[in-house]
Amino acid sequence: MDERTTDAIEIPDRYRYAVIPHIMVDDAAAAIDFYQRAFGAREDVRIDAPGGGGVMHAEITVGRSVLMLGDAGAAEADTDAEAGPSSFTAPSSLGGGTSVMLHVFVPDVDSLAKRAQAAGAEILQPPTDMFHGDRTVILKDPSGHTWVFLTHLEDVPEDELRRRLATAG
Repeated sequence: MDERTTDAIEIPDRYRYAVIPHIMVDDAAAAIDFYQRAFGAREDVRIDAPGGGGVMHAEITVGRSVLMLGDAGAAEADTDAEAGPSSFTAPSSLGGGTSVMLHVFVPDVDSLAKRAQAAGAEILQPPTDMFHGDRTVILKDPSGHTWVFLTHLEDVPEDELRRRLATAG
């Protein structure tokens, strides 16, 4: 691996300060439509799989955050035949669970929660002022991914954060 420092020019602006989540779903076109209706997402890139096999790769923006996604089955088209089958899976193939939560800061978590629920999201925790200084809603999208949307309310010093956490539970 090259030991030199990565020059900012080598990294597109939209990816410069983040780890970009890349989720797999069973119906990427439907997921993109949901994210647009529920979260106000903007579709930036869509590459359909050859032969109409779904969406191989797409990118959307939710707030200021970029998310990559694609159809789990369409990823097979991007697999090297010698390397064997793809390891891309959607939550449905994992029994409906996921090990990743997607966190996005938004200006108004309450209005986003209402819009997301109306679009078909399952609210797991309604908008709540949390000890860490953010108003937070946790929801599950129709594809099975868990999202945490937050509106920042206050900066909480570490000692106060620990005190609040101790008294919260």
